[in-house]
Amino acid sequence: MANTFKLKSKASVGVTTSNVYVVPAATTTVVIGVTLANTSGSAINVGLGVTRASTDDINLIKDVPIPFGASFEFMQGNKIVLETTDTITAKSDTATSLDVALTIMEIT
Repeated sequence: MANTFKLKSKASVGVTTSNVYVVPAATTTVVIGVTLANTSGSAINVGLGVTRASTDDINLIKDVPIPFGASFEFMQGNKIVLETTDTITAKSDTATSLDVALTIMEIT
C-alpha cells in the first residue's frame, strides 16, 4: 500500500455547496488538516461537510463565523477517515468568499 501526502484546494467557494475533494476509487483518505480562509471584505459564516454514498451525510462544521481577513483551522490534532467516493464539501453565506485547503494522505 502506498501512502501519498497531498494538498487539495478549492478557491472562491460561495453560497452553493462545492465539492472540495472526492476520494478516488480503491483509495482510503485520511484528512490531516483543514484551513478555511475568508477572502471577502466582511465577516462570513461557513460550513464543511462529508457526503457519503454508503451512509448519512454529515456536517463537520456549520455556520462558523470567520472574521474579515482571517482564517479558521479545523481539525487541530483530529483525523477524519474517508472511503471511496466520500466527498468533502464547503459552503459560505457570501458569494466567492472562501478558500479551502485540505491536507490529506491517500492510501492506495
